[in-house]
Amino acid sequence: MNNHVSLRFKAIPENESFARSAIAAFCVPSDPTLETVNDIRTSVSEAVTNSIVHGYGTEKGDVLIDAEIIDDVLTVKVVDHGKGIIDIETVTQDFYTTKAEEERSGLGFTIMRTFMDSLEVESVLGAGTTVIMTKRLSNA
Repeated sequence: MNNHVSLRFKAIPENESFARSAIAAFCVPSDPTLETVNDIRTSVSEAVTNSIVHGYGTEKGDVLIDAEIIDDVLTVKVVDHGKGIIDIETVTQDFYTTKAEEERSGLGFTIMRTFMDSLEVESVLGAGTTVIMTKRLSNA
């Protein structure tokens, strides 16, 4: 089954749970395992939270998610038009954080890389960031 969905919502913490639930529900017709759905939910949550907290901070903006399933592979793109990332290589290292005082800081990209089959980050300083993740939905 091939399918596609696009979401656009305000970059506010209250919308993070909506985003992860919507993408999880989008995957259900492909009959993934509960573990796979949980991996996707968690990874989408981390990507959206990064957009809200780091992409926009106190600024206003939107987060966009494009998700598609082609040949049993989910691709999720989480896009913000926020601050962008100066050094993607450094920021995506395991446990790197700019907010050491906060609980769970530095786990976002580590979690995404661990739970998904692939992770790619594209960013332009001052223009925003796109996180692209893939996950096979079946064990076949």
